[in-house]
Amino acid sequence: MLARHQDPIAAVATAPGRGAVGIVRVSGKGLGPLVRALCGRSLEPREASYTAFLDHAGQAIDHGLAIYFSAPHSFTGEDVLELQAHGGPVLLQLLLARVIEAGAEVEGGKLPRLAGLRVALPGEFTERAFLNGKIDLTQAEAIADLIDASTEAAARSAGRSLSGGFSREINRLRDALIQLRLLVEATLDFPEEEIDFLQQADAIGQLSNLRKTVQGVMRSARQGALLREGIRVVIAGQPNVGKSSLLNALAGAELAIVTAVAGTTRDKVQQTIQIHGVPVHVIDTAGLRDSHDEVEKIGIAHAWDAIATADVVLFLHDLTRSDAREYGADDAAISGLLAQKLPMGTPVIDVWNKVDVAAGPAPAGGLALSAKTGFGLEALRQRLLELAGWQSLPEGVYIARQRHVQALRRVQDHLTEANTHLGASAKSLDLLAEELRLAQNALSEITGEFTSDDLLGAIFSQFCIGK
Repeated sequence: MLARHQDPIAAVATAPGRGAVGIVRVSGKGLGPLVRALCGRSLEPREASYTAFLDHAGQAIDHGLAIYFSAPHSFTGEDVLELQAHGGPVLLQLLLARVIEAGAEVEGGKLPRLAGLRVALPGEFTERAFLNGKIDLTQAEAIADLIDASTEAAARSAGRSLSGGFSREINRLRDALIQLRLLVEATLDFPEEEIDFLQQADAIGQLSNLRKTVQGVMRSARQGALLREGIRVVIAGQPNVGKSSLLNALAGAELAIVTAVAGTTRDKVQQTIQIHGVPVHVIDTAGLRDSHDEVEKIGIAHAWDAIATADVVLFLHDLTRSDAREYGADDAAISGLLAQKLPMGTPVIDVWNKVDVAAGPAPAGGLALSAKTGFGLEALRQRLLELAGWQSLPEGVYIARQRHVQALRRVQDHLTEANTHLGASAKSLDLLAEELRLAQNALSEITGEFTSDDLLGAIFSQFCIGK
């Protein structure tokens, strides 16, 4: 454990800005003297007390609720003090400064110095909860995901992960894997025994069941990662094909300016919408064409940058101009550039707009819609969900991150290798045991039983201060 994990920490735990109530939170060992310095008296654990919050001269900075949680019965597993004051930003900073000041005071020997009391780093309270065994790493990440949830489905899934649902799935997998490892190790330790431990315990069946279970957890984790991160959809095409109108139609709001003047959209406009609970980050871009306008050229360059990072590209066409030779040639040129610039496998959906005023039908293989009337929008939404790989499993999905999916993929790979060694010659048992060990390590990375300080630092640095 790093030295900083021993320091007492304090922070404003509510969002910046004015509010009815603001909270200053403190965590550390032996906070009793600090409680008396700030509140003028001791507090009963886990009881809310209305009291004055005192400065160094004993004058009230504010009045509010103070709650003291004695270790280990707190969120962090240490002593925790929460001061609930009025939510003015200046007042909360005064109160935080007073907490830091009181931690360094010595008054006639009555208040021992709380060495190192400092302002908390982002996510440090949750990090302490993890390090002190109050929650595992997936639950810690779920706290941040619950705060950041952009849809109701994402919030509910994060809540399931926070309550330990995802961790229990991983732990059941780990326990089954440990049981199989024990059988393999027993066979390695007693090669002279006549009893074939692996055959008697149906090791082949156990490994097969493990692989099927991992596959199911992987499917759920992918859905959870999709709920958390969503998909990035870029609308591309020539000027005046209706890109901004389509963005506005999907978002249900006038986000982008729509005119008949070519080149109205000079830079990308982004909006996050949700389709059946899945966040979809829709980006409207400048019309793609040759331009001598310097500002428009910059916007077109930004459009290609956005296209290059898209999960899905909506190549929007104007159905009313589909028969025009010059328009068709320009569309063909854009199509060729998309094939060059997009990473292999990035789906491109041909979308034909203005079906409400077009004389003829849309070409086969594309989606026909009207951004003006809304015709075809639901078909487009469903197509986006299909390409994202979304399956409607809201009650069985736990919020997950790409690191969870990557770890599970490594588990799958190690179990696949293990399967090739199981049932082979006795010389392969060492290799089998090693693959099972590596699979268990990959599982343990998910819940934090086996992880590095660098990974922890990267995870908790993304939290807000005070959480």
